[in-house]
Amino acid sequence: MVDSAEIPTLQERSAVDTDQDGAISAPESARYAERQCTALAHAAPLTVEGAPVAWRTTYSSYARHPGSAGLLTSRLTCRFTASATLTKAARVHFADTFRGDRIGWHEITAVGDGVRIDRSPVPARSVTGELRHYPGDLLASPLDVRSATLDVRPGSGSSIARPPGLPSAGIIATALGHLTAYFNSLVGARHMSLGVGLLAVLLATVLGAGHAALPGHGKTVMAAYIAGRRGRIRDAVTVGATVTLTHTGGVLILGLLLSASAALAGETLLAYLGVISGLLVTAIGLGLLRTAWRSRSTHQVHGHGHGHGHGHGHGHGHGHEGGGERLSKAGLIGLGLSGGLVPSPSALVVLLGAIALGRTVFGACLVLAYGLGMAATLTAAGLALLRLREMLGRTTLVRKADRLSRIAPVATAALVILVGLGLAVRSLNGPV
Repeated sequence: MVDSAEIPTLQERSAVDTDQDGAISAPESARYAERQCTALAHAAPLTVEGAPVAWRTTYSSYARHPGSAGLLTSRLTCRFTASATLTKAARVHFADTFRGDRIGWHEITAVGDGVRIDRSPVPARSVTGELRHYPGDLLASPLDVRSATLDVRPGSGSSIARPPGLPSAGIIATALGHLTAYFNSLVGARHMSLGVGLLAVLLATVLGAGHAALPGHGKTVMAAYIAGRRGRIRDAVTVGATVTLTHTGGVLILGLLLSASAALAGETLLAYLGVISGLLVTAIGLGLLRTAWRSRSTHQVHGHGHGHGHGHGHGHGHGHEGGGERLSKAGLIGLGLSGGLVPSPSALVVLLGAIALGRTVFGACLVLAYGLGMAATLTAAGLALLRLREMLGRTTLVRKADRLSRIAPVATAALVILVGLGLAVRSLNGPV
């Protein structure tokens, strides 16, 4: 079973609609299913005691169903058989590499038919009803099982199967999942009143704020950046505003491209944007490191020249213990760009659904509201960090930690570099 969400379904439309007449006929769906199931069979190797076993396709189908925000989802169903003679215990290995560059929910089940499976690493029953009903509180951290090794032997009886190790989702992710479902039902309605439209805009703002509260979006980088330099309130506001403009513009451009050509962009482009975002964060970290190193060198030279003669007269005027130089405008904008460069898939779905329903302007308003919600969360996080730094700055412990304050800018710069490299590598390994 391959269950595709709204954006992948939109992207594959041109591959299904071979005559490009704008409608997908039953023969076109059947031919597409045959091609995809053949590709799936080649991408799902099966071995018995190390010897490959060939799959034979017995059934294939492709169907589309209503999804979120007025868009469609799709479901590819393939059934295979493979012949193997088992006269004694054997080890069977299965791997799923079909569309390996796609992220999402991946699960494997195993049931013995005429054989006994001992200590199965995968469950016998699908926790999603064969990808039909996903646990709403786990979509933010989906199950990702793509291979299994089974010990089988002739016979029958119940197998000892390990229950699926489902990842845990946080309270925020759970609440956002339910709120998103309600929001999508409003946006995808064929008829919409003014009150419902205003409610949808409000919910888009709330969802954007909640989405920014989840891991990612540069909060760690912002914390290190503000901690390493003397950030101000307007600096946090600048970052939030840049995130809003970048995210809104990115979603609008990518959404319009996707609506114009279903074969364009998609997860690969999102992955590239993730790499660019990671490299941008790395560049910011390198800039921080260079400035911190220069400031440290200047402090050491200045300390030898004036450490004794002007220790009292210039104790606070030089401000070397303040934690670094002011934030540069370019650094702030770069920080905001890195936080909003990768468009949110949920915001893309909303925009594409609005375009499909002839509500392009309304969709753009929802995307803008989503970006404003993200900016509100990130700005609040920046202001909270500034307040925390001020409170810590009044404590005796921090006032006496002069040596640590000199090291902090270098340490925070190194943290920003590591976060940036991590983002880039993760994006290369799979779409974000």
